[in-house]
Amino acid sequence: MAERKVLTTGEIAKYCGVNFRTVIRWIQKGHLRAYKLPGRGDHRVEIYDFITFLTDFKMPVPLELSELEVPEQHDSNAPQVLIVEDEPVIVDYIETIVFAMGYRSLVADDGFKAGVMLATHKPDLVTLDLGLPGLGGFEVLRFIRDSAQFSNTKILVISGKGLAEINMSLKAGADDYLAKPFSMEDLKQKLQNLLEQQARNRN
Repeated sequence: MAERKVLTTGEIAKYCGVNFRTVIRWIQKGHLRAYKLPGRGDHRVEIYDFITFLTDFKMPVPLELSELEVPEQHDSNAPQVLIVEDEPVIVDYIETIVFAMGYRSLVADDGFKAGVMLATHKPDLVTLDLGLPGLGGFEVLRFIRDSAQFSNTKILVISGKGLAEINMSLKAGADDYLAKPFSMEDLKQKLQNLLEQQARNRN
């Protein structure tokens, strides 16, 4: 198997003619899919995801990149997970697991951004922290469940709040929950179960 082709944020910055911090912001806002190297925190972006980003935002694709062979394992139709969470460490943890499972990811660190990304991208599943700044997790939950266009969107509440609030979220329409702290295996199982349920509902 050929080695997977990836780019650093610095390389992407040079291609786009911007500061590398701008690239970091693209990643943090969920515009550009990336993953972090274990133990280091440095971002890496795969060629396919960078080209997809350039195409989506109508930016020119460098000739040397357009001529590269894109690995077949990258599926632009893979389930998309919106991570609504304001703790960077938790975001990185969830995003790494989502990436490892072969899913696409988006990130919103407050309720307002979550609403914008929901309307723009219509993700298959949302992991939702209840303790968000500003527009809170319950407001985001009600927004999703009150909108017919998101009737098939699965919601996994991930919260460090008490059992009473978790039960409230389930009554408000959440499909499942995880209490913080949680294990990698628990999260993987919840994500897989919910996305399999969604696939069955569509068939």
